[in-house]
Formats: sequence, structure tokens, C-alpha cells
Amino acid sequence: MAPTAPGSQDLEWGAAEPEARALAGTDPHDAPVLLLGGGLMGLAIAHQLARRGRAVTVLSRRRSEAAGFVAAGMLAPHAEGLAGPLLALGRASLERIPAWVARIEADSGLPCGLRPCGIVVPFTSAAERDAYPTAAYGLPLDRSALERELPGIGPRWRSGLLFAQDGQIDNRRRLMRALERACAALGVRFEEGSEVLELLTEDDRRLRGVRVRRAEGGEHVIAAAAAVLACGAWSARLLPALPVRPVKGQMLSLQGPRAALERVLFGPGIYLVPRQDGLLVVGATSEPEAGFEPGLTPEGQKQLQQGIADLLPEAALWPPMERWWGFRPGTPDEAPLLGPGPIDGLWLATGHYRNGVLLAAITAELIAEAITAAGQGSGANAALLAAFRWDRPFSAATAAAA
Repeated sequence: MAPTAPGSQDLEWGAAEPEARALAGTDPHDAPVLLLGGGLMGLAIAHQLARRGRAVTVLSRRRSEAAGFVAAGMLAPHAEGLAGPLLALGRASLERIPAWVARIEADSGLPCGLRPCGIVVPFTSAAERDAYPTAAYGLPLDRSALERELPGIGPRWRSGLLFAQDGQIDNRRRLMRALERACAALGVRFEEGSEVLELLTEDDRRLRGVRVRRAEGGEHVIAAAAAVLACGAWSARLLPALPVRPVKGQMLSLQGPRAALERVLFGPGIYLVPRQDGLLVVGATSEPEAGFEPGLTPEGQKQLQQGIADLLPEAALWPPMERWWGFRPGTPDEAPLLGPGPIDGLWLATGHYRNGVLLAAITAELIAEAITAAGQGSGANAALLAAFRWDRPFSAATAAAA
């Protein structure tokens, strides 16, 4: 998306803009909510809004570049060692995921690939294990128990934590496709190939619409009283005030024997996520200095291969199936930006960093409720949102790291 700041210009409808003129005269509650971004977050929110009876239009430059098509699909608030409000948000989302997935599957007729398989975090010592931020939520494992859970684990890992409540979902092959189908079944309108260039406002305060460039060429204005910014790593290009930056990650997959690994193995800097058909998803590098530089690098791929050999040596001999990369939306404190934005009528659902798949269910619920409930949403949900305001203070240390 082009790096343009929100403008204060009035909307001018040209002859080619009947849809904009029509929308300008309608009740704002009847006009479609615009989802700016067609990745996992955009689709999840669109689905929730449509289920609540709102008309929705999803504007997306290229859905294939979204992080939802890149991530490994871990559902791991405990294995990730989250803390504070982010852990509370992650746990709330984890609780909602089974029902969320059931609704998507019912609306789409497609499976989402949810697998509550548990996640093991290995450590080199019991002391290191016991100091882990979420150790109280896990089952401690000694070396023999670790080997029973993860046959073939590397020799330097002497203990571990089993988080049986954590799991995974096959977002790349199943969840994203099911969400697209569910949205379409509920009447969500898609504009693929529409690049949002600018947010249009009235007196720099209230959203009036967006300016887009469509795939067939030409720039157009779409009126809107409500929109959700869910552009992931590209969010600050559209709204520079947001503290969101890309953090590149490289990944690969291996084809192993079916059931060779039953648990997700979450090591330091690398994780192994086994699908039921034997595919092993391996990730991921973390390259904030890369910006939006595309492509694989020898250094990144070597890092992944070394991690595989360290965690599960036999998997280093399994044949590679696919290699890819993507861009996480990072923030200074690695937590998302949720709720009202700096413009009235603009809602934010971005900055999920490593936890987008985990947080999709709760994000969709919170944002859809905030848009549709007109102040009548639950106090618990309002409290969850409040901790992730876009303009919350960031410490000097985290701001410098960004």
C-alpha cells in the first residue's frame, strides 16, 4: 500500500463513482464496513461482522501475501511464554477457538485443520525450565519423559514443559480457504486487486472513505463511515502514526513419516509443527532489519537447517517440500494494536507479530462487537481492548528496539 498519510480532502464523486454517491446518501449503519486487508485478520473480522448482520466489503491488494498464508499455525500462548495482558488475551482466544472454528466449518462446509495436539518446550536444565514465564501452566518433564513425548529429540535437551492445552491449526491449507468460503456464503463482497492508497477524512477527524487503485487501472473513491485497518505489516504505510514494522520470517516444510511427531516442538528460535499427514512445518527466522526485502537467503535457510538438526536430528534427513517467506507485523512491545484508531470510524486490528493465528478468534470477536454493539458490548471485552490501544505508552527500551 502506498505510503500516504490520511488526508482531509472532501470526497468528489466522478461519473465513474455511482457506488460512492449511493453510499454517501445512506444510513451509516446500512453502508458496508470496509475491511482494509484480506488476510487472516481481515477475513476473521469480516466473517464475524457478516454473522452479526452487517454488510462487509473486503479490499485486498493480494491476499496471497498475507501472513495467514505464511504462519505455521501454532496456538501457543503458554508455549510462547507470553505474559501480562498479552497472555490474558491469548488465553481468552484459545478458549474461544473450538467454537470459532466450528462456526467457520458450519458456514463453509470445509474443515479448518484444528489439532489440539499439545506443545512441548525443551530446556537444557531443570532450572531453566522452572524459570520459564508460563511454567506454572505446564507439566514438567525430565529427560526420560521428554523422550517419551518426543522420540528422537536432540541429546542436549534435558527437561521440558508440556502444554497440553496448546495446539495448532492448518492455516495455510485449510483455515484460510474455509474462512474465504464462509465469508462468501454470508454475502461478504471481495475486491481482490484493490490497493488502498489513502484514508479520506472530514476535518482530519472522521472517516469519509478510501481512495483505491483497482486491478484494471484507475483510482476510485469508496465512501465509508466505518472501516477496519487490518493490513498487517503494511499498516503504517497507510497510517504512518502506527508503530508497526515488518519483521521478515523464512520457513520451510519437510515430508516426514506419518505420526513421526505427535506434539509441536517449540525450541528457542525454531519450532517444528507436525501436520497429521506427516508434513513438518519449520520456522522461523526473525529479520527486522530486512524490511520488505523479498526472497529466501542462504543464511536464513542455514539457520533453519541447524535448528532442525539440534531439535530433532533425524528430521534433518527428511526431504524438503517447500520454502517460503513472509512479513510479520511487529510493534515495539510485540503486542497488537486493537480498537479505535486515530480517526473516528476507523478501527485497528494489526500488529499481531508472532501470534496472529492464535489471536484471530478474539480479535474478530472484540472488533465486531465494538463496531456493532454501539457501546453495549461486554465490560470484559472492553477491558481486553483497552490494554492494546494504538497510542498506549511504550517504554524507551521497547521503542528503541523497534
